[in-house]
Amino acid sequence: MNDRFLINRRDAKVMGVAAGLSDYSGIDPLLIRLGFVAATLITGPVMILLYLLVGWLAPRQ
Repeated sequence: MNDRFLINRRDAKVMGVAAGLSDYSGIDPLLIRLGFVAATLITGPVMILLYLLVGWLAPRQ
């Protein structure tokens, strides 16, 4: 578990947001990605917009 959230491009599938959250929280990245998919199905374009904003604005590793 890290002290701050950083984008992880090394283990990234799309933008590295889920891999960065996995490093930050210690949760398996597959569970985070499944959570993103579930949140996208529930909220629609809102989650996609938030994902893109985090991927664009968060610092990189």
